[in-house]
Amino acid sequence: MLLGVHHVAVATADLDRLRGFYCTHLGMEQISEREWADRPQVDAIVGLPGSAARVCMLKAGNLALEIFQYLQPKSVAGDANRPVHIPGFTHFGFVVDDVDAEYARLCAAGVRFHGAPSDKAISPEEVPLRAVYGRDPDGNVFELMEFVGETPLDYKPGNAQWRGAKAAG
Repeated sequence: MLLGVHHVAVATADLDRLRGFYCTHLGMEQISEREWADRPQVDAIVGLPGSAARVCMLKAGNLALEIFQYLQPKSVAGDANRPVHIPGFTHFGFVVDDVDAEYARLCAAGVRFHGAPSDKAISPEEVPLRAVYGRDPDGNVFELMEFVGETPLDYKPGNAQWRGAKAAG
């Protein structure tokens, strides 16, 4: 039985740079850091014989983000402009209380975005949120979302549907 999502993971060629981006610009907090080498059990899990890596885990709200920098085989830079329609993970989303303020703050820090935040809710009846896509230093896409109406997609602790409980009423 699936209990829920524990974390999302990304690989990078520069762990320190990517960790710095998420901690400095998005306010995430590091909760662990480790390295491995000569670990056949880990090699079997990741499917890379002779692997070695540096790894850290960051958290913010209900999201944990694991960042890997492989030392063996050596991580290489990916396509910093990988289009979101290519199969694979397209983005991960962060809920914010003011998408315009976060967008302005991150733009001032040099963060790249696909465009400005939507000026109104995408679909007030179905998806009452305003959103914008940005890119981290490796080109991974993240979404900033501001909920502007009631929806079971809102992760706020008071939303019983998100927690898997039955909503009152």
